Amino acid sequence: MNAIILAAGEGKRLKPLTNEKPKGLVELFGKSILERQIEIFMNAGITDISIVTGFNANMIKFPRINYFHNPNFKTTNMIETLFSAEGKLNESTIISYGDIIFDKMILEKLIRSEYEISVVVDLAWKEYWEVRFENPLEDAESLLLHDGYITNIGQKPKNFEQIQGQYIGLMKFQNNGIIHLKEFYKHAKKIAEIGSNPLNSKIPFKQSYMTDLLQGMINFGHKLKAITIEHGWLELDSFSDYQLYNKLYESNELLKFIKLIKN
Repeated sequence: MNAIILAAGEGKRLKPLTNEKPKGLVELFGKSILERQIEIFMNAGITDISIVTGFNANMIKFPRINYFHNPNFKTTNMIETLFSAEGKLNESTIISYGDIIFDKMILEKLIRSEYEISVVVDLAWKEYWEVRFENPLEDAESLLLHDGYITNIGQKPKNFEQIQGQYIGLMKFQNNGIIHLKEFYKHAKKIAEIGSNPLNSKIPFKQSYMTDLLQGMINFGHKLKAITIEHGWLELDSFSDYQLYNKLYESNELLKFIKLIKN
């Protein structure tokens, strides 16, 4: 089993913290996001770790890590970043966004999953979103489940009934799931080259979101198993997130969402 961390983004909403450094190098509670991810993967026995870089790639330097680069990080999105490391999509691969931290129980649950495509979903998302946003509905994305599988993901929700959980940016593809991922990506890209983007007609294919790809696979008949959790992770998306988490950490209120013990 190996892991790919997608860390090509500029992190514009985290400025001024990302004026110079990549988003994944922003420190939370004494460690950078990437350092925490590498540590948790290695502690779980996953030592084949790859990071896909973009913005200021030369600053990301960790020992015993494979590096890939998305040279078009300014004009592309997560899918193209992932496929910059296509050679590492083999047998059983965990894919993680480079702006999240998560506890070992979440990773262990994902590792244990025997499904071909497993996607981590937070069922307790609303409590977390209410702390981060004045109006949780504005920032959340749709996610619907049926018999433990995701049927809808990444759309703009009209109401809370269209949100049964939130995708956290962590998933695993293995065995036939890896084959299906590669084949579907190539199929969608080929269609986009001769017409509109089949994943999201509003944007060019190269700017498609990961949730566009996941929804496309669902529409194509592939089954995405929801690995459900309740808290245990954080997303560092904006400077307001950074300020909030540090405030909650100092008051020990962050323990409600993730178990990070103060030194």
